Amino acid sequence: MNRNLSKKIILGTIILLSFLVIRPIFAYNFVKDSGLGVSANTAGYATTGTPSVEALIGSVILALLSFVGVIFLVFIIYGAITWMTAEGSEEKVKKAKTIITNSIIGLALTLSAYAISYFLISYFWG
Repeated sequence: MNRNLSKKIILGTIILLSFLVIRPIFAYNFVKDSGLGVSANTAGYATTGTPSVEALIGSVILALLSFVGVIFLVFIIYGAITWMTAEGSEEKVKKAKTIITNSIIGLALTLSAYAISYFLISYFWG
């Protein structure tokens, strides 16, 4: 099997498993802790049975941000592996530094987006 193909298969498996395992855990806590259910009950909407609109919005926001966060984490790991296997090649080290720097910036932006969305949802509906 081609080495690049096996790397892609492993990377895809890690991303898929991370998304399927980690996302439901954080989605439950986000909806539970955001206060959206309390707001829905106060407004007269039922929060049992079918998911409420605010629960769906919170789940979608968290799912997207979790997926993007996992992607950036995988890029950080990829950059670290590239750096470790550079074997003194300045070009590979420079490429690895660029990957890691861009991934950290992307991860910071993702965390900021999560914090802003959590704040806005809790402020307006909490």
